[in-house]
Amino acid sequence: MKYAINGLGIPEAHGPYSQGTTAGRLVFASGQIAYDPNDDTKVLDGDVAAQTERIIDIIEAMLQTVNCNLTDVAQTTVYLAHIEDMDQMNEVYARRFVAPAPARAVVAVSALPMGALVEMDCVACR
Repeated sequence: MKYAINGLGIPEAHGPYSQGTTAGRLVFASGQIAYDPNDDTKVLDGDVAAQTERIIDIIEAMLQTVNCNLTDVAQTTVYLAHIEDMDQMNEVYARRFVAPAPARAVVAVSALPMGALVEMDCVACR
Protein backbone atom coordinates (compact mmCIF):
# COMPACT_ATOMS: atom_id res chain seq x y z
CA MET A 1 0.00 0.00 0.00
CA LYS A 2 1.19 3.52 -0.78
CA TYR A 3 0.97 6.42 1.71
CA ALA A 4 1.78 10.13 1.36
CA ILE A 5 4.27 11.62 3.81
CA ASN A 6 3.32 14.85 5.56
CA GLY A 7 4.91 16.50 8.56
CA LEU A 8 6.59 19.48 10.17
CA GLY A 9 9.45 20.97 8.20
CA ILE A 10 8.18 19.55 4.91
CA PRO A 11 6.99 22.23 2.47
CA GLU A 12 3.64 21.70 0.79
CA ALA A 13 3.72 20.21 -2.71
CA HIS A 14 3.41 22.94 -5.35
CA GLY A 15 1.60 20.76 -7.86
CA PRO A 16 -0.29 17.49 -8.31
CA TYR A 17 2.22 15.27 -6.49
CA SER A 18 3.17 14.10 -2.99
CA GLN A 19 6.37 15.44 -1.44
CA GLY A 20 7.06 11.88 -0.37
CA THR A 21 5.44 8.47 -0.33
CA THR A 22 6.02 5.08 1.19
CA ALA A 23 5.45 1.72 -0.45
CA GLY A 24 6.24 -1.27 1.74
CA ARG A 25 9.75 -0.78 3.14
CA LEU A 26 10.65 1.89 0.55
CA VAL A 27 10.42 5.64 1.13
CA PHE A 28 10.42 7.97 -1.88
CA ALA A 29 11.19 11.69 -1.63
CA SER A 30 10.07 13.71 -4.64
CA GLY A 31 12.49 16.16 -6.17
CA GLN A 32 13.09 18.78 -3.50
CA ILE A 33 14.27 22.32 -4.03
CA ALA A 34 15.45 24.65 -1.26
CA TYR A 35 12.19 26.29 -0.27
CA ASP A 36 12.75 29.16 2.13
CA PRO A 37 11.78 27.86 5.61
CA ASN A 38 9.90 31.12 6.30
CA ASP A 39 8.11 31.35 2.94
CA ASP A 40 7.66 28.23 0.85
CA THR A 41 6.60 30.31 -2.15
CA LYS A 42 10.24 31.21 -2.80
CA VAL A 43 13.63 29.56 -2.93
CA LEU A 44 16.14 30.11 -0.14
CA ASP A 45 18.63 32.87 -0.93
CA GLY A 46 22.16 31.55 -1.14
CA ASP A 47 24.62 29.57 -3.17
CA VAL A 48 24.39 25.92 -4.15
CA ALA A 49 25.94 24.82 -0.83
CA ALA A 50 23.24 26.63 1.19
CA GLN A 51 20.51 25.27 -1.07
CA THR A 52 21.90 21.72 -0.85
CA GLU A 53 21.97 21.98 2.95
CA ARG A 54 18.32 23.11 3.01
CA ILE A 55 17.22 20.32 0.66
CA ILE A 56 18.88 17.69 2.82
CA ASP A 57 17.19 19.22 5.89
CA ILE A 58 13.82 18.81 4.13
CA ILE A 59 14.60 15.20 3.16
CA GLU A 60 15.76 14.47 6.72
CA ALA A 61 12.49 15.87 8.15
CA MET A 62 10.51 13.75 5.72
CA LEU A 63 12.44 10.61 6.64
CA GLN A 64 11.98 11.27 10.37
CA THR A 65 8.19 11.18 9.96
CA VAL A 66 8.51 7.51 8.92
CA ASN A 67 11.18 6.63 11.51
CA CYS A 68 14.09 6.77 9.07
CA ASN A 69 17.17 8.93 8.79
CA LEU A 70 19.80 9.86 6.20
CA THR A 71 21.70 6.60 6.73
CA ASP A 72 18.64 4.78 5.33
CA VAL A 73 18.93 6.57 1.97
CA ALA A 74 19.94 4.06 -0.70
CA GLN A 75 19.83 6.21 -3.85
CA THR A 76 19.74 9.89 -4.80
CA THR A 77 19.51 11.90 -7.98
CA VAL A 78 20.90 15.44 -7.93
CA TYR A 79 19.95 17.99 -10.59
CA LEU A 80 22.26 20.98 -10.99
CA ALA A 81 21.46 24.15 -12.92
CA HIS A 82 25.23 24.61 -13.35
CA ILE A 83 27.50 21.55 -13.45
CA GLU A 84 30.32 23.83 -12.25
CA ASP A 85 28.56 23.80 -8.85
CA MET A 86 29.25 20.10 -8.36
CA ASP A 87 32.23 20.61 -6.01
CA GLN A 88 30.20 22.88 -3.70
CA MET A 89 27.28 20.46 -3.70
CA ASN A 90 29.65 17.53 -3.05
CA GLU A 91 31.11 19.21 0.05
CA VAL A 92 27.69 19.38 1.70
CA TYR A 93 26.59 15.99 0.35
CA ALA A 94 29.69 14.20 1.69
CA ARG A 95 29.23 15.73 5.14
CA ARG A 96 25.52 14.88 5.38
CA PHE A 97 25.47 11.42 3.74
CA VAL A 98 28.07 9.38 5.61
CA ALA A 99 29.69 6.16 4.40
CA PRO A 100 28.46 4.02 2.93
CA ALA A 101 27.11 6.85 0.80
CA PRO A 102 23.96 6.28 -1.27
CA ALA A 103 24.20 5.39 -4.94
CA ARG A 104 23.88 8.64 -6.89
CA ALA A 105 23.39 10.21 -10.27
CA VAL A 106 24.15 13.88 -10.97
CA VAL A 107 22.50 15.55 -13.93
CA ALA A 108 23.05 19.02 -15.37
CA VAL A 109 19.78 20.61 -16.44
CA SER A 110 18.93 23.78 -18.32
CA ALA A 111 16.70 25.15 -15.54
CA LEU A 112 15.03 24.19 -12.27
CA PRO A 113 11.71 25.32 -10.76
CA MET A 114 11.64 28.82 -9.27
CA GLY A 115 15.24 29.47 -10.34
CA ALA A 116 16.69 26.95 -7.88
CA LEU A 117 20.34 25.97 -8.29
CA VAL A 118 19.91 22.37 -7.17
CA GLU A 119 17.17 19.76 -6.78
CA MET A 120 17.42 16.32 -5.21
CA ASP A 121 15.23 13.25 -4.89
CA CYS A 122 15.93 10.01 -3.06
CA VAL A 123 14.83 6.51 -2.18
CA ALA A 124 15.34 5.14 1.33
CA CYS A 125 14.71 1.69 2.80
CA ARG A 126 13.36 1.18 6.30
